Amino acid sequence: MSLAIELRRGLVLGAALTLLSLPAFAQAPSQQAPQHQPSASSGSDASPTPSTGAQDQPGADRSVAVPASREAAGADTPVGTVPEHDATNWVNYGGSNAADHFSPADQITPQNVGKLEKVWEFHTGDKEPPADQAIEYAFENAPLKVGSNLYVCTPSQIVIDVDPATGKEKWRFDPKVKKEALQNIYHAACRGVAYWQAPEGTQECRTRIIYGVSDGRMLAIDAEDGTPCTSFGENGTVDMLAGIGEKVPGFFSPNSAPTIVDDVVVMGHQVVDNQALDAPSGVVRGWDALTGKMLWAWDLDRPGQYGPPPEGKSFTRGTPNVWTMIAADKELGLIYLPMGNRADDYWGGGRTEQEEKYTASLTALDVKTGEPRWTFQTVHHDIWDYDLGSQPTLVDWPGKDGPVPAVIQASKQGEIFVLDRRNGRPLMPVEEKRVPQGTSEGDHTAPTQPFSTAMPAFSQDRLTGASMWGVSPIDQLWCRIQFQKARYEGTFTPPVEGKSGSWIEFPGDNGGMDWGGISYDPINKVLVVNTNRMPDLKVKVPREEVKAKPIGQRPEGEKGSLGGPQVGAPFGINSGKFLSPIGVPCIAPPWGYLSGIEIPSGKLLWKKPLGTPADQGPFGISSHIRIPIGTPNNGGSVVTAGGVTFIAAALDDYIRAFDTRTGEQLWEARLPAGGQANPISFTEGGRQYIVLAAGGHHFMRTKLGDSVVAYALPENTAAATTNGK
Repeated sequence: MSLAIELRRGLVLGAALTLLSLPAFAQAPSQQAPQHQPSASSGSDASPTPSTGAQDQPGADRSVAVPASREAAGADTPVGTVPEHDATNWVNYGGSNAADHFSPADQITPQNVGKLEKVWEFHTGDKEPPADQAIEYAFENAPLKVGSNLYVCTPSQIVIDVDPATGKEKWRFDPKVKKEALQNIYHAACRGVAYWQAPEGTQECRTRIIYGVSDGRMLAIDAEDGTPCTSFGENGTVDMLAGIGEKVPGFFSPNSAPTIVDDVVVMGHQVVDNQALDAPSGVVRGWDALTGKMLWAWDLDRPGQYGPPPEGKSFTRGTPNVWTMIAADKELGLIYLPMGNRADDYWGGGRTEQEEKYTASLTALDVKTGEPRWTFQTVHHDIWDYDLGSQPTLVDWPGKDGPVPAVIQASKQGEIFVLDRRNGRPLMPVEEKRVPQGTSEGDHTAPTQPFSTAMPAFSQDRLTGASMWGVSPIDQLWCRIQFQKARYEGTFTPPVEGKSGSWIEFPGDNGGMDWGGISYDPINKVLVVNTNRMPDLKVKVPREEVKAKPIGQRPEGEKGSLGGPQVGAPFGINSGKFLSPIGVPCIAPPWGYLSGIEIPSGKLLWKKPLGTPADQGPFGISSHIRIPIGTPNNGGSVVTAGGVTFIAAALDDYIRAFDTRTGEQLWEARLPAGGQANPISFTEGGRQYIVLAAGGHHFMRTKLGDSVVAYALPENTAAATTNGK
């Protein structure tokens, strides 16, 4: 259905939608499927001439990155592994290190998905604390499934092993994260953990769970019983704050799953946005999965140096970080880092050459040494908070001479870049286009920005005063007045004050596409993308008028606001969604979509509004309107070999199934709480399951809870489907 028709539908619903008040949001028998793992070097080098975005890296001394114990042991030293991703397992946040969110399980099909039923619901017991503790929860977890174990990580980073067939708890491990750290971050979350099998002969923790917690620790626990692996670091703990410098609880906060290749654990971390220029380093490090010893550190402002900082020094403060999930290609020996920004998102003055180079870029490192191999920048001189939130997705891109190893990177600004993952060169055309100019004194705007011209772009329609919207003439008029006062010149409007001291950023800093990532069905060759279509209204606050205190200086129990004081910059920032006084977006719906893209043509196959306003309304009263107008969303999808896509993510408490090829909605089920997480799929005992963490999201203002829910076909249907192959 066309966007125009959907917008007209939204207008017709005006009277009914007076009940709607969206959250502030920024206040926030088939053939057996193959075991999918994209090849690392199949096909010929079909890459076109590289754009200026992809840069080869000079050589560097690698010896500093080789751990002495491994070097002495020689090439025959046993190497640990991550299990293969197949129909029975889900071994990484994105399914595998390829992060395609694809399950080879094919028992559930478009023909039988309507028979799905809830087969168990598990309660973690980890519920958001009372408001006076100032800890806000977001259950963003994508569990891991390995063997007959389902590993769940709760917002306070408790790991629980659940039986995947029954939902019964086997064991739990509570890391006792410091309260101060959970208070200082925007929301407490654990997106995932990593699983690793140690080499044969390992005496302790032959299989282990490795992950980071918000107070700056990396932990290793036995995957069989949850006890700490005492030979890892210090009694199962590695201090990730070593070399970071000044320590403020929560300022440095790992909350995304690590990625493990052979024996190397790679993990970035979150740095709370817009607090101060003097912020924790964005350093990315690799550790030995057996011992916890640091193997290398990529501190981007110390090129060619991969060890710890000199004694008495810290890693470079305030550099761009990697806060989301990382992808990896074992055969190429590369890890793919979706880079963030310097600590002050909206002020670009004084950035170093290396910061300019790596901000908002996709960067490939050698997993054994930490040495950069190539980088492709998705935003030049980013002053919009358009950092990369989506985990890169590795696919075999169909080429005229055979498949080409590719990496797909989705972005907040609504672009999808397709690159040769061996060298960073675009496989789909990238064009530099001129963008609006002019920003604060002492800063500058890049004259052009990269656009992926052969792939669909999302959330980049041009706003006008006439397109401002409301559910009544009064709030529509208010939106039009604010639009006229603000600066807006289209995509990449620079942060320069209009008549009201504000500017409009569209798409906003939640995308486009964000941390839920994208999914790829290699059988049907369809890329599935969920997107937000929401503008932000942002205001620069002169330094002398900034009242907000940065992290570490706020009174106990006081939460920071989105935006922030940006201490060290000429101004602070107030950041919020462009909403009317009653909390309705100032543009007509849809505000969120689910889309399917044909690969390799880049053709948009289908585009559907995602979600209804059923569970939103003024004064906390749900509207119960069940019309799919498309809502803002957080989380992602899973695609299966049966040709079905599953997603929750929207502001109503539903999980839905869609035909991956056509976009037709086939099924939905009511959730016990918000579903702002990525579902996973696997088989256990001959039955395919869909599992989702449904615990809600404080930032999105969806219903909070502590549930993990599993769906499957009735046992007789599942058995008949399996036997009918």
